[in-house]
Amino acid sequence: MRVLLVEDDEAISMGLTYSLEKEGYEVVSVKNAAEARSAWKPGKYDICVLDINLPDGSGYDICRDIKRSEDVPVIFLTAIDAEVNVVMGLELGADDYISKPFRVGELMARIRNVLRRAGRTQSPGTENGSSNNPEVIGDIRIYTNEAKVTRIDAATGQEETVELTALEYRLLLIFVSNRGIVLSRRKLLSDMWDISGDFVNDNTLTVYIKRLRDKIERDPADPTIIRTVRGLGYILD
Repeated sequence: MRVLLVEDDEAISMGLTYSLEKEGYEVVSVKNAAEARSAWKPGKYDICVLDINLPDGSGYDICRDIKRSEDVPVIFLTAIDAEVNVVMGLELGADDYISKPFRVGELMARIRNVLRRAGRTQSPGTENGSSNNPEVIGDIRIYTNEAKVTRIDAATGQEETVELTALEYRLLLIFVSNRGIVLSRRKLLSDMWDISGDFVNDNTLTVYIKRLRDKIERDPADPTIIRTVRGLGYILD
């Protein structure tokens, strides 16, 4: 899998390039709009990760140019998280959006999820023999390369598939990527815009958290995986 990374912050670019290559991706990293246009060629990349604020232009312009020539997945990286900027990115055809500062693990999970939805399903790292080791949370197993969640049956010890919707799965990944950190409802809402372009409001977030608990908790009435921190938000220990 080949990634076009457009990021003008050298420290962020170096860190992301290292993390992506460690996961088995081939990365072409550029630092401005001119270099991005020079590096871009239809059919060359599987996904593009674009910073919005560039020294000689905007990631929006790069996204527009890319989408005109090929429907390749695009994820925006930016310090701007205002709703209007999210809407603009989605209207240009972006597939996801993550605000700085972010956790590298969350970005990697989002890249895998976007590639899966786009039908570009080759798992990174498999050419080098790496295995798909699951994230483990109690009796829950999350296989991010396959976007699959399972639970160990207490009686038989066998893994059973847990059927999650796209947004329930995204919500679970947000918690996993921020394990041990209390997440406010505001933070969750900013990350939970619908893949169809509809925004998740506060009441809907409550519904999704309840549905997710119903599917992954042994006792949803007394959750031990996703706990409520009164007055602050939620935490996955």
